[in-house]
Amino acid sequence: MNSVFKFTALAICSAALGLSASAVWAQTHQHAHPQGQSKASTPRTVLPFDEKTWAHALQHGPRPAAYLFTTSYCSTCPAAFTVLHKAVQQRKDKPELNAVMMDVAGPQALRHASHFQGMTQMYAFDGFEPAIRQAVDPTWPNVTPYVVLIDARGQTQRVIGPPNATVLKRWLTAP
Repeated sequence: MNSVFKFTALAICSAALGLSASAVWAQTHQHAHPQGQSKASTPRTVLPFDEKTWAHALQHGPRPAAYLFTTSYCSTCPAAFTVLHKAVQQRKDKPELNAVMMDVAGPQALRHASHFQGMTQMYAFDGFEPAIRQAVDPTWPNVTPYVVLIDARGQTQRVIGPPNATVLKRWLTAP
């Protein structure tokens, strides 16, 4: 019985040590980036996004701008962001492309920044998630990717998933 306990304790300690070493390695080694993509374009900070942030962005934020609301586990969100990025790449006046993490903040959110090449700024929910979603859109069904486009006049378009060509054109050609 004593040797079984020692063996089990040794196995648990070995597993914990291995996981710790993996975590340290993951923090010190970045994802490989495809050739031509610079890591320098990803933000190094995450700004808080609370119930008041959205109203402030609508009144005082840059225009045009895009906000992609995402989670750390959203498998389709990077593709939706790529649609936004491709739509603005050839423009001289590049709209802001922002990602808003709903479920992680700080360093955990920054781990996902490499999935959003061309992002201007990363935000993270800071507060009670349902209240923040309510401030952004009372009809938002808590589905991601949730994209809000603000045109040059301050008008918004809201879509779930990647915006189609018609929506993008309306967003980028508003006078």
